[in-house]
Amino acid sequence: MITAPQLRAARSLLGIDQRRLAELSGLSVPTIQRMEASSSIIRGNVDSLMKLIAALEAAGIELIGEGAASQGGGRGVRLKAGFDPAKAGETGDPELGGSLP
Repeated sequence: MITAPQLRAARSLLGIDQRRLAELSGLSVPTIQRMEASSSIIRGNVDSLMKLIAALEAAGIELIGEGAASQGGGRGVRLKAGFDPAKAGETGDPELGGSLP
């Protein structure tokens, strides 16, 4: 599960706008906007949520779930070790907005 605040934080860490996230995930901008406007846990089509999470993970985001090991507890996001947010979208996977080598 992912919450709207996690989604906004993830985009901020990557330095990308809603349009770029829509491109990376294969979703529409209105879908991203609706997800970010949710009051808490994002609800929606399972396929859309899976695309969103896959795109964030491919771009270097690690989602921290409720109760996961973390110093402060609670939900959150962080960049995976070794990922460069300046290269968000350069996944190598054309379906996630990257290009093959």
